[in-house]
Amino acid sequence: MKFLLDQLLLLPLLIFFTLESFLKLFIPKKRKSVAGEIVLITGAGHGLGRLTAYEFAKLKCKLVLWDINKHGIEETAAECRRLGARAHAFVVDCSNREDIYSTAKKTAKAFLPAMMNNNHGHIVTVASAAGHTVVPFLLAYCSSKFAAVGFHRGLTEELAALKRTGVKTTCLCPNFINTGFIKNPSTSLGPTLEPEEVVVKLINGILTEQKMIFVPSSIRFLTLLERIFPERFLAILKRKMDIKFDAVIGYKTKGE
Repeated sequence: MKFLLDQLLLLPLLIFFTLESFLKLFIPKKRKSVAGEIVLITGAGHGLGRLTAYEFAKLKCKLVLWDINKHGIEETAAECRRLGARAHAFVVDCSNREDIYSTAKKTAKAFLPAMMNNNHGHIVTVASAAGHTVVPFLLAYCSSKFAAVGFHRGLTEELAALKRTGVKTTCLCPNFINTGFIKNPSTSLGPTLEPEEVVVKLINGILTEQKMIFVPSSIRFLTLLERIFPERFLAILKRKMDIKFDAVIGYKTKGE
């Protein structure tokens, strides 16, 4: 009984915060300045990482660029310098812990601990819509993106518990992007996204301190449906999404 009474006492707060969130939909969010900030971008030698570096260069940030591709990362750094930013390129294999820490000593000494000590910073996780809903035959990919979304949510909660409100977090969750990673993707949710439009949404989300960025925004609604609708209805809904892509499906048998 006490538990139910406690929940009823929270009802006014629920109504207030719901109305507050609704009103914020119609109020333009103020964009923060990042001029002079140090921005570390992994995978900056190509694709979204490279385009993101260009946008931060235009915002006059100091860039630290990581990628395993030496030629690609040097090209990105050169263009960032042409745009007027200070850019430092490092060849780093982000799957190698020793490589990360040895390079980190040259750049920022430490990342999250330093941010927490200063109560200042912004951590961006690049995930996917596949981090919220499963796509058949992309098991490994979906698993990694679910982990990325979980990392973002866990980190956000821990920072809040530690009262490090100055360290912001953002998670990017786009639909299929035309980067060549998945061949000929298509879905009824909309056309395949171009990297440039995703980066525009990402930069705006960072500057307005959005926690979760869905591209397109309709994906947010679909993730809500997965939580409230029955499983059999969701199966029909997913068939209506008509998600397709070219892939080699099947298993090799002994002797093949």
